[in-house]
Amino acid sequence: MNDKNLKEKGKRMENDNKDKEKENKNEPSSNKYYNKVGMNNMNMNNVNNMVSKMAQNPSVSMTAPLPASVQGGQMPNPIDFDKIKSKLEDFKKKIMKKYNFTIAIGVLPGQAAPLFEEDEQIPKEISDTKPLYVFIIIPEEQFKNIPKIKPEIIKFVKETGENIWLMIKTPVDLWNYGLDSKFEFIDAISACFPLHDNGFLGALRVANIHKSLVLRKFEKYVATYAIGGSLVRGTAGKDSDVDVFVVIDDTDVKRMSRIELLEKLRGIIYDYIREATALAGVKNILNVQVYLLTDFWQSVKDAHPVMFTFIRDGIPLYDRGTFIPWKLLLKMGRIKPSPEAIDLYMKQGEQTEEFVKRRLLDAMVDIYYGVVTPTQAMMMLAGEAPPVPKTIVADVKKVLIDKEKVMDEKNLKILEKAVHLFKQYEYGKLKEYAGTEIDKFLSEAKEYNKMLKKMREKIEKKLQEKTAEDLYENVFKLLKTFFGEKTQAELIKDFETQMVRKGKIQGRYLAILKELVQLKGKIKSGKLNQKEVDSVKANSIELMNSLVEYGQRTDLISAEKGTMLISYGNRKAELVLMGKENFLIEGKDIKKISDGKIISSNREEFEKAFIENKGKLKTKISGEIFNVLEKELGKFELEF
Repeated sequence: MNDKNLKEKGKRMENDNKDKEKENKNEPSSNKYYNKVGMNNMNMNNVNNMVSKMAQNPSVSMTAPLPASVQGGQMPNPIDFDKIKSKLEDFKKKIMKKYNFTIAIGVLPGQAAPLFEEDEQIPKEISDTKPLYVFIIIPEEQFKNIPKIKPEIIKFVKETGENIWLMIKTPVDLWNYGLDSKFEFIDAISACFPLHDNGFLGALRVANIHKSLVLRKFEKYVATYAIGGSLVRGTAGKDSDVDVFVVIDDTDVKRMSRIELLEKLRGIIYDYIREATALAGVKNILNVQVYLLTDFWQSVKDAHPVMFTFIRDGIPLYDRGTFIPWKLLLKMGRIKPSPEAIDLYMKQGEQTEEFVKRRLLDAMVDIYYGVVTPTQAMMMLAGEAPPVPKTIVADVKKVLIDKEKVMDEKNLKILEKAVHLFKQYEYGKLKEYAGTEIDKFLSEAKEYNKMLKKMREKIEKKLQEKTAEDLYENVFKLLKTFFGEKTQAELIKDFETQMVRKGKIQGRYLAILKELVQLKGKIKSGKLNQKEVDSVKANSIELMNSLVEYGQRTDLISAEKGTMLISYGNRKAELVLMGKENFLIEGKDIKKISDGKIISSNREEFEKAFIENKGKLKTKISGEIFNVLEKELGKFELEF
């Protein structure tokens, strides 16, 4: 809303008064009126009361039937809205086909009728027929064409055969209601039942509902509730943001500090945003700015551009004699920036270069960390501790260039440049850094990080290969301790015949051993992947643990005498004879033969018995042991 819009009001008044009599003669009338979809014929009790009741009962929406409460007088019998619904739809389509620039078409709530009847000077003989008031909003640039547009739409009204009274307005007309402190008119328009809406009515509705919720809670603190932005400009769409300003009167605060008041009310006001949006049923985002009156006025005196724009363009939906006088004073040129404010803004212009230089230095620091931090990550991936910035260049050269050979001297120079620049900045020697240099440094950093990604792949591949080779070497080193220095094929064969087939180790480990050999072969082909390495690694560690346990067990049993291999079913176990207590060992499972039974035991108990027996095994076995074995295991065979 600008000064040009304000002048429109004065120019129109004469033309509007001349048109009143002509309109009254042409408008159709009947004894019908509407009582549904927000159009009850109620005596006016401020549309804010209606919105407040809706807020207390969220199940009631703005397009639902309004409360049928009447203060004084009798309510006429309503007609069935469903019967004329199709006529209104056809009426709307004709208007939109002829005048597709139309912003909104709405049916005013019945209880708002007295307001507009008085304001529009509608004759009593017309108002007594209880017509349906249809409100049409068109763009401001079409205002001059209203004398041509209105007769055409009146023809459409007559074709419906219904009692409809037509009002055609522009957004400027609506905002004039606010500038004249006729806030109840805007309340009524926001509560229109929309036949057509390009988003204007919805945006106005959500702001008005939010206003009503705020005023219901703490009206005495609200100095002004005003709207601005696209809604005031008449360009609001279904997804447009709705800009709202709430000015809180803090001039008479006694029980709390001004800041406490602001934070308390701001929290509640923001909480109402979600509730208002849900009640309005729109997608528009409500942007609410809350200011203390004293702070707001100080900002105006300091010539803050946001406050000047707000006063110049904003439209009050509620005001206690604060905002409208400001707007008039601003128009009259009585609100002027102080010399101090002018000096302040001039100084900001002078400080621009300083601000830019500082931000360019900040950008250089950001690029430095963008180079150093991922480099530290690569050092950790290579098995090193993350180097400190002081030594990072030397450490990277030693590990990533000389040892791992995954980085070249060219990229090292970028890292060296980043560290050097930061040190100069840190010591206060680097005061500014040109924008062209920032662009060059940023480009180098991008290339450096691309190189680091490729480096990561190389390091991870090397780690995979090393892991696979270490697993292979460790497993076959263990096998050589059992079977001597033999070829890979011979060791695998001995493992199968001497350990697996004799039940000294689980049969599944043979497959793991062969899988490890295949993994070793993939290193040369370059087809190794991390998933395979992780899988074989877990199984190989389990295999090594079993081999170590077997080796420890054979160390305890220093001679083949005193041990027998027992086969039963598809299983095999070792019988270790110690005289008084004998043990049955099957893989990791250790059992003890005692008192004619086979009971569970463990490695500690086995070692203790072996030590007490002074490391000597028995070569004699009683027939009782065979009875116990047959009783517990079933049929079995001995292998020597």
